[in-house]
Amino acid sequence: MTNSKHLVEVAVKGLQDKKGKDIRVIELKNLPNAVCDYFIIASGTSNTHVSALADAVVEESRKALNEKPWHTEGWQNAEWILLDYADVVVHVFQPETRDFYRLEDLWADAPVTIIEETE
Repeated sequence: MTNSKHLVEVAVKGLQDKKGKDIRVIELKNLPNAVCDYFIIASGTSNTHVSALADAVVEESRKALNEKPWHTEGWQNAEWILLDYADVVVHVFQPETRDFYRLEDLWADAPVTIIEETE
């Protein structure tokens, strides 16, 4: 398993542990001009939930893989937090912001895995 694939699994686990909504993994590695190998997109129900989801990804990746994001953005208002791990980029949105930017539509030709919500 590649390191980026393992990071995807760890990040998804963190999102699921904090009850992330509508989690999708978009595989970009075989597309020309892709900015990374994978996008992970998830939604939270409030700015507090979005922050908790992002915190969970950071903590899980640190514990499991000793990985830290190379760059982060969006912590101040928590409408859209971006965690950039170079080959994997995690986007955690509030629903209205996710609907506005529609990142999934930008990469419509990429394979998408829809992650089932946990109980």
